[in-house]
Amino acid sequence: METRAPYVLIGTFVLAAILAVFGFVYWLNNTGGIGPRTNYHVQFQGPVPGLLVGAGVLFNGIRVGEVTQLGLSPDNPRFVNATVSVATTTPVRADTKVGLDFQGLTGVPVVTLEGGTIVAKSGELPVLIAEPGAGQSMTQAARDALRRVDSVLQDNSGPLKDTIANFKTFSDGLARNTGKVDGILAGLEKMTGGGAPAQKITYDLRTPQNLGPAGKTLSASLAIPEPTAVAMLQTQRMLFSPVGDNPGFAEFLWADSIPKLLQARLIDSFENYDIAHAPLRTSDLGQADFQLLIDIRRFRIATDGDPRVEIGLTARIVDKNGKLVTSRLIEASEKLDKVEPAAAIAAFDAAFARIAKELIGWTVQAV
Repeated sequence: METRAPYVLIGTFVLAAILAVFGFVYWLNNTGGIGPRTNYHVQFQGPVPGLLVGAGVLFNGIRVGEVTQLGLSPDNPRFVNATVSVATTTPVRADTKVGLDFQGLTGVPVVTLEGGTIVAKSGELPVLIAEPGAGQSMTQAARDALRRVDSVLQDNSGPLKDTIANFKTFSDGLARNTGKVDGILAGLEKMTGGGAPAQKITYDLRTPQNLGPAGKTLSASLAIPEPTAVAMLQTQRMLFSPVGDNPGFAEFLWADSIPKLLQARLIDSFENYDIAHAPLRTSDLGQADFQLLIDIRRFRIATDGDPRVEIGLTARIVDKNGKLVTSRLIEASEKLDKVEPAAAIAAFDAAFARIAKELIGWTVQAV
């Protein structure tokens, strides 16, 4: 028995399949994610290496479509015309910037769209003009840069040769005068205070030992605060009058600032005179009955006329209520045979010894 083909059923199935394909395409273009599209014409003013139909189109980094057509401009073969199809909702403007970017390790080219504020007229699709050099890859940019460098070097080969020759002449001159250059640099370094710092030499003021027998001792407690002085005397440097250049004292330093050094050596002198009734510093415990206030007037080397060391002090004794008991001006000077640190220290020791002896005798009588 011969089987009869169900032609009606087969025809119905084929027709249904065709309708399903058309429906899928319609859904894909309208509802399934691609949605309605708008075509824009793009013109590149240079080569677009690697750009193909189907390449992606990015707007602010987001994929919005693809390239649908590529061709050379009939008016200018250096230009490339392209048609891009992007989602209708993409805010493409008449001044939207167009470029070509290369993504990934393989450098796949994509068309990039960015920004724009000028809205095109209704019904008019703007022609987007890419920036010059937009299609230039990093390799091409490097080649062009090297080509320009080579052109500059070629155009200036003569001056470059002369410059190199001058450098050679200059380096030869430096080589012949190395010693002189080293001397100049050493002088500059010394003038600006560079290099290894010079070693400072510290000098102390010697306390007099032989002050005579303590015929009379202090009958009340005495304190010697730090002497007062003008700012110029608040230093460890040797002072000169008049001020001048004294290179022998460049590394000279007193053991402490002049006021603190005098305070310490005066207290030492009183202790050498009578250790049992030695004066106190104001920072020591307890309140003294009297204070010996010292104001430094001079502590210097005078170089006008015969060189000499000068020490001048104003001494005041006040009671615990701040009432002045007595005051006195004490001065001493010592001649210098030679203005040098060793001779100056010996002269200061001798002058201070007379100052300390006179001050101790006067204070013991007053207190």
